Amino acid sequence: MAGNRIICKCMDVDYLAIRMAMVSHTARTVEEIRQITEAGTGCGGCIPEIEAILSSVCGCTGTSLKEVVDSVSAGKATVDAVGAQTKAGTDCGRCQKLIENVIQNKR
Repeated sequence: MAGNRIICKCMDVDYLAIRMAMVSHTARTVEEIRQITEAGTGCGGCIPEIEAILSSVCGCTGTSLKEVVDSVSAGKATVDAVGAQTKAGTDCGRCQKLIENVIQNKR
């Protein structure tokens, strides 16, 4: 996990704010993160890091958002089932809310 460090210095947006936008608002694109948090609307230097955060679900196992979405698309309907297939959420569990969000929204 990246900890709660500032990702966008221009707008003072931290890692947890971006993760919360992913969980609470189903943000999955840089544009959605911009609209919700204003991260990336200043100089734009943080956009590659925002993209990296968006593409990752589980830092402990290195599981990507694509892997989780693919697992859900293949019929996995619980956090445990997704974890059994992808290993996401099976270590510290911090990403389980995001996995639940992907299951609920299928994206």
